Amino acid sequence: MKVAIVGAGNGGLTACADLKERGFEVSLFESDKFCKDLDFIKKEGGLYLCEGEIGSSEGAKGKFIEIDLISDDINEVIKGAEVVMVVAPGVAIEYFARILAPVVNEDQIILINCAACMAPVRFINEAKEMGINKRFKIAETNTLTYGTRAIVESAKIELYLRAKKVYLAAYPCSDNEEVFEVCKKLYDCFVLAKNILQVNLENGNPEVHPGPCLLNAGRIDFSGGEFWLYREGITEHTINVLEAVEKERIALGRALGFEVEGALEARQNRGYFSQDEKTLQEHFNTSEVFTQIKGPTSVTSRYFTEDISTGLVFWSDLGKVLGVPTPNIDAIIVLASSLLKTDFYAEGLTLDKLGLDKANLDKVM
Repeated sequence: MKVAIVGAGNGGLTACADLKERGFEVSLFESDKFCKDLDFIKKEGGLYLCEGEIGSSEGAKGKFIEIDLISDDINEVIKGAEVVMVVAPGVAIEYFARILAPVVNEDQIILINCAACMAPVRFINEAKEMGINKRFKIAETNTLTYGTRAIVESAKIELYLRAKKVYLAAYPCSDNEEVFEVCKKLYDCFVLAKNILQVNLENGNPEVHPGPCLLNAGRIDFSGGEFWLYREGITEHTINVLEAVEKERIALGRALGFEVEGALEARQNRGYFSQDEKTLQEHFNTSEVFTQIKGPTSVTSRYFTEDISTGLVFWSDLGKVLGVPTPNIDAIIVLASSLLKTDFYAEGLTLDKLGLDKANLDKVM
């Protein structure tokens, strides 16, 4: 089975090494954007895969994994691929849609493996803007399937977590079973969600990042890059804001007819937290995975910008349509807009921008 990887950042490069090691044929697209410098990786002909804690592979090369193809020719990369997997941040969806939509076949599955951002709808809408009306088979995960870091200067992958539970749904959801049967061959952690709205509300980033980061903005500015959100930024008081957003997210799910996992349960299920009986704050402060992650180093990081614009703004808008109050989500959006002098409500993702409203929301249900 061939998998084409589109997006050569930490996640995409890790997927190349991991899937190839597990017996799949793998090709990688070298794009102009959202792509690390691949010169050394191409010279080596592959990647060195190390598993363990960040930095634990210091001085060790790891297991060499040869990549079948690395090319800037998208037609060559996706030729014969059963799955075209886009591994990229939410802001990259339209960019890759413009590249893929003209060339991908209707029998190929497009799997968007990232933090959920209504990517399938955005991909299809971008294709339609280009005059392309293919019947895409397209799905999205709620989170990346790895906790990982790629060091391109040494062609090294430091893989410190394989997620144990990741939600996936197709758009339209009538394709769920067909798409899931293929995608679960890649990752046995996949769990089929009802639809991409459930997948979206299982994305933990908008819940965890913007609120606590906003409350630590002064510390982030002052630290000069030495800030650790999960070690120091989530405290006995900032956790209260996270939990307030959690309640609003759960209420949105219930209004749509399904239950979403709580913050603690979700991270235990994915493997980020231990099964120990600790408070949510204690889990963040002591997680073997999260405590290795430094940052954000700037208030302009994706923890603010992307998680608000494609995350909280969408949840706020969904709340307005469903009649679910979201005062804490709205407070974060308003204050972050002032902090960054950015109108996140104007710039962010809304149902209207997706071509959806209360009357036709069932299109994604």
